[in-house]
Amino acid sequence: MLATLVSVVDDDGRLLFANNALEDAIGLSRRSLLGVPLTDWFTAPELLQNALQGSHGHEYAVIRYDAFLKRLNNEPLPVHVVVAKSDAPGEVVVEMLPLEQQTRQEREERLIDQAQANKELIRNLAHEIKNPLGGIRGAAQLLQMELESRELVEFAQVIIHEADRLQSLVDRLLAPHRRAQVVGDVNIHEVCERVRSLILAEFPKGLKVVRDYDISIPEFRGDREQLIQAVLNIAHNAAQALKERIAAGDAEIVFRTRVLRQVTFGRQRYRLALELHVIDNGPGVPEEIKDRIFYPLVSGRDGGSGLGLTLAQTFVQQHHGLIECDSVPGRTDFKLLIPLP
Repeated sequence: MLATLVSVVDDDGRLLFANNALEDAIGLSRRSLLGVPLTDWFTAPELLQNALQGSHGHEYAVIRYDAFLKRLNNEPLPVHVVVAKSDAPGEVVVEMLPLEQQTRQEREERLIDQAQANKELIRNLAHEIKNPLGGIRGAAQLLQMELESRELVEFAQVIIHEADRLQSLVDRLLAPHRRAQVVGDVNIHEVCERVRSLILAEFPKGLKVVRDYDISIPEFRGDREQLIQAVLNIAHNAAQALKERIAAGDAEIVFRTRVLRQVTFGRQRYRLALELHVIDNGPGVPEEIKDRIFYPLVSGRDGGSGLGLTLAQTFVQQHHGLIECDSVPGRTDFKLLIPLP
């Protein structure tokens, strides 16, 4: 049950033992890993080779350094490597501590607390706006009926129109909390395909939507329409941010699905989880709003409502999941994590 990746290697660096965490991280069973040089699983194998030589030569009791561990069908994992001589002759213990684990856990906890605060703020604010709004609209309608001046009637109509616009905004804010979940079997690739068709219908030229699916992902219980809306909100934001690249004809959005094993998020550990990436090659999230993109009414483009990501986070959290964002110029990656049965 250790989160630390632990292995034992012989004098030649071949694996004699790998714990469950190392199996899960690499994506291969212990049986497949045994006898294979551990150096094969590092992007810079010479660092581990030098550490093992130093250990065998009794130059160091413990050697520590940072490296990247290769993984099947995944990006390399940044780890802190600890190489120590074992009590057993001809054996060396190699521990690998994921560097991102603590940072990610802290970030996830902030996202969860932020989303909960957003939910309460939205609900309370929407109700406070909704109550007087009906009175304002009703009074403007009565006033419009009594007025004879055409100019004053137009002013009353402006009040009615703006009240209706505010009412529409309030309804969108309250929508996730009003509608009960309609739970059924969900195939995440059907969700992605639906979103893909909607995006390509709106942006038929200059945009390529790439599929990178793990077809082994099982169905799970959830609200299909909520998940379609969540993924659509993210993908639509990406497409909007890609307008310049769409005009140039080289815009790209990637839908990538993977299975994570023995993963912790949302303050819980899950045996299996879905990892859905929505990746675009746009300009990236503006630096000034990076830490606030899931806040309500925060938008990085003119005319945006700032509700799309807030609603997406709410819908995913109703599936006990989480959305994270990693963005640099040229690559923005929204990652949805949802527990699997």
